[in-house]
Amino acid sequence: MDVAQYHFELPQELIAQTPIKDRTGSRLMVVDRKRQTWEHTRFPHLLDYLEAGDVLVLNDSRVRPARLIGVKEETGAKIELLLLKPLGEDRWEALVKPAKRVKEGTVVCFGGGRLRAVAEASTEVAGGRVFRLEYEVDDVESLFQELGQMPLPPYIHEQLDDPERYQTVFSRVIGSAAAPTAGLHFTPELLEQAKQKGVKLAFVTLHVGLGTFRPVTVERVEDHHMHAEYYELNQETAALINEAKRQGKRVIAVGTTSVRTLETVASRHGGEVRADSGWTDIFIYPGYVYQVVDGLVTNFHLPQSTLLMLVSAFATRELIMKAYEEAVKQRYRFFSFGDAMLII
Repeated sequence: MDVAQYHFELPQELIAQTPIKDRTGSRLMVVDRKRQTWEHTRFPHLLDYLEAGDVLVLNDSRVRPARLIGVKEETGAKIELLLLKPLGEDRWEALVKPAKRVKEGTVVCFGGGRLRAVAEASTEVAGGRVFRLEYEVDDVESLFQELGQMPLPPYIHEQLDDPERYQTVFSRVIGSAAAPTAGLHFTPELLEQAKQKGVKLAFVTLHVGLGTFRPVTVERVEDHHMHAEYYELNQETAALINEAKRQGKRVIAVGTTSVRTLETVASRHGGEVRADSGWTDIFIYPGYVYQVVDGLVTNFHLPQSTLLMLVSAFATRELIMKAYEEAVKQRYRFFSFGDAMLII
């Protein structure tokens, strides 16, 4: 399958640079798979499309302020690290720039030396390095909170006034290098309204990693390899989903990360949803048969991205590309701080 089939013209000004004042104030395009149609509304009207007994699955991962600006110990040159995932024993995989300045043995200092990162090896990813962190506090996460910045995607050039706007209101487990952005549209009030309607809320954890930042550079979709990300799905969530399935109710995933978690667990347990945790590099694109997800809340994604391919697998490429053409025409806002789509 040719990656170019997922290309569309996206004006740069449609990539949202800042969050809108009200989390629920975004627009919502509702795509009906059976009717092959779409309609336009506002995000709070998402509840009009949900029914009592449906399960809304949300990713409760919290973004680590993992963008660290430091200096090379030898020369004082500015070095930027984006911590992606822990490897154990204070070793971390990270993206670094400028990468050419960081060789094996290079030491980068942060906060006047309170945190030091020693480069141990390169990774297979361009600009990727493995660092060993050195510090004297009991909890390195406290240093990240103090010294780090929010790792906004490279497509966003504006500064974020309130870092919490790049966190979902239900974020709980620190570990992501980027936000599960479909969840940014929800407020506690909207979630409470969903519960009052009889919608069940279930939570999974998937720590967003390198895959979010990694473009598809191959020509054939099948040749792309996803970076592994850590996930957890507990017994309470498994029970809610299985009960909904028994009753003929729907499982609505909020975001592609929730999709990847649910479908990973099902694929590893013969189609069943069980309590599970581990690493997943599942790559969902057209031809994949969904086992759990019946509906999807998602943002508008970039051309030729793995996220666009996942969404196309849930509907069809033809329907999604037509919907995206309409979204561009109607001036929807794209990507992390943009508008939303519900596919049912």
